[in-house]
Amino acid sequence: MSNPQPDTLPDPVLAGFRKSIDNIDAALIHMLAERFRITQAVGEYKAKANLPPADPGREARQIERLRALAIEAELDPEFSEKFIRFVIDEVIRHHQIARGG
Repeated sequence: MSNPQPDTLPDPVLAGFRKSIDNIDAALIHMLAERFRITQAVGEYKAKANLPPADPGREARQIERLRALAIEAELDPEFSEKFIRFVIDEVIRHHQIARGG
């Protein structure tokens, strides 16, 4: 008798972890979509009010706040900063588009 290949039998523990990861990924996508809906409204408002698309002071405060939250949550603060900077850069790009630039 040969032993079955590891890929042929589903591992219920691994399947449970993966289901949780899939659920978290779905929640992250929905949360990012909602965040971008709100920042799109902010961009439209800024364009109408003739405000600059970027706010470096707010960005710095947000990064500092999110780094502290990451430490509290035992998440690498460097990762959290890279992630939020990526999101902020994308928001600014959308705001520039809203201004017609």
